[in-house]
Amino acid sequence: MNETIKRHARVDVADVLRGFAVLAIILLHSIEHFNFYSFPDTSTQSRWLNFADKAIWDGLFFAFGGKAYAIFALLFGFSFFIQHDNQRMQGKDFRLRFCWRLLLLFIIGNINACFFTGEILVMYSLIGFILVLTCRLPRKWIITLSAICLLQPVCIYQIIRALVSPDYEIAHINSAPLWAATFAVQSAGSFWETVRVNLWEGQLASLAWAWEHGRLLQTAGLFMAGMLIGREGWLLRPQLHKWGWVLAISTVCFFPLHGLNTMTGEYISNPNISTPLLILLSSLSNLCFMLMLTSGILFGYYCSRRLNRIFSWLIPYGRLSMTNYVTQGIIGSALFYHWGLFLQLGISASELVGIAIFAVQYAFCRIWAGRYKHGPLEYIWKRATWI
Repeated sequence: MNETIKRHARVDVADVLRGFAVLAIILLHSIEHFNFYSFPDTSTQSRWLNFADKAIWDGLFFAFGGKAYAIFALLFGFSFFIQHDNQRMQGKDFRLRFCWRLLLLFIIGNINACFFTGEILVMYSLIGFILVLTCRLPRKWIITLSAICLLQPVCIYQIIRALVSPDYEIAHINSAPLWAATFAVQSAGSFWETVRVNLWEGQLASLAWAWEHGRLLQTAGLFMAGMLIGREGWLLRPQLHKWGWVLAISTVCFFPLHGLNTMTGEYISNPNISTPLLILLSSLSNLCFMLMLTSGILFGYYCSRRLNRIFSWLIPYGRLSMTNYVTQGIIGSALFYHWGLFLQLGISASELVGIAIFAVQYAFCRIWAGRYKHGPLEYIWKRATWI
């Protein structure tokens, strides 16, 4: 008698969210020239083109800056739950295997880092161990730990210390020389010089930036929140009503948080208070906006036939999310860095390049997903996980 293997069915809306997040990331990274902030002189441009540049830059960062990566992090925790619970239902313990999987992710992330200094997979591979440590805790403990991380306790501590002690100064990581080294090689270096700098100075600078901007703790909190969302089945249609509360609360909280974030620098002159306060407010406002986006996509996918068809177009792109994320960094580096084509484009033209990269990737995903269950990098990661 054959025993039926118990496992969770694939949740299509999770692929929609992944596809949306990676699309938003490519749109942002393109106008940043993939962390190479070198742009042509705009003084001779027309007023309309200058307006378009500013509208694209401000609009995209308002809509997706700090939000797209947060969706990606939330789904990382969700994916861990699915894998862990599939093994639990078969009487197996996935935790040690996931540690090996994180080591493989660290290797993949460093391959990506050879091309792009702003990649996040290395950080994910390091923070991901929090899932191994917390996956068997009761719900109330996971909620508590996730909330603590999302509330940026380091920033709160710094604000309180600065208010109590006027002589207190927040500690800074001097990452300026690291960024200067990467910029110099991006501007004039060869491919192998780029690889060397990206793997050392670039990674250190990226991790330092993530720490100083609260991304490490926020990512840990989002990992645990995503794991709990999977455990509670919140991405399934029967649980959709709960996202109504999420949408209402996050909308109510976003506007005052965003308003305070834009005002703080004007009214607080002490940098030892304003700096951590801005990080705290920005982190929380981005979190609220991310929840608004996620809720909106879920309601659109489950409640509207027309939006369901539109969002479903992102499913193949989301299924190949790792492949798309890594290859967009490689393509972007080849287009904008000195070792490649070294394109000197303004913001509007760079955004068109990002859209073109997405179009090429999407066409590939449609063809690939029609023939194979997993993307190229996803397949390699999965096969190596169970080696």
